[in-house]
Amino acid sequence: MWTRSYSVTSKEVTKEQMWKLVADVNNWHTWDEGIEYARMEGAFEQGNHFKLLPKGGPEVKIKLVRTEPLHRFTDQTSFPLATMLGDHVFEETAEGLKITVTMTVTGILSFLWIKLVAQKIVDGLPKDVMAQVKAASKL
Repeated sequence: MWTRSYSVTSKEVTKEQMWKLVADVNNWHTWDEGIEYARMEGAFEQGNHFKLLPKGGPEVKIKLVRTEPLHRFTDQTSFPLATMLGDHVFEETAEGLKITVTMTVTGILSFLWIKLVAQKIVDGLPKDVMAQVKAASKL
């Protein structure tokens, strides 16, 4: 199993603003430079899924395996012989809202999917999370 986390704390946004931003999957492309589109029908809730087209990559189907409104969501991408989980947590602290993203890859071909997908996601987390904070602060 491979796991990497990134956290940032910000006084610029609330958990309500962050949740509103991430739950609006169809507009992710407006603040995430790395995707062409994300499309979801229905509510942002456990068991639902969405399709995402990363720039320069194939469309993937992502399932929401956990949703705790205003606090946390976990998404799951299934690859051949590997699974990637993205856990996104919003935690109120005295210093501001702590935003933590943890990426985990498991499976027999995890080494391949880490190299092709997951490491690039992790490398982009500082920029991507700050883009989320900036976008959410305007909501």
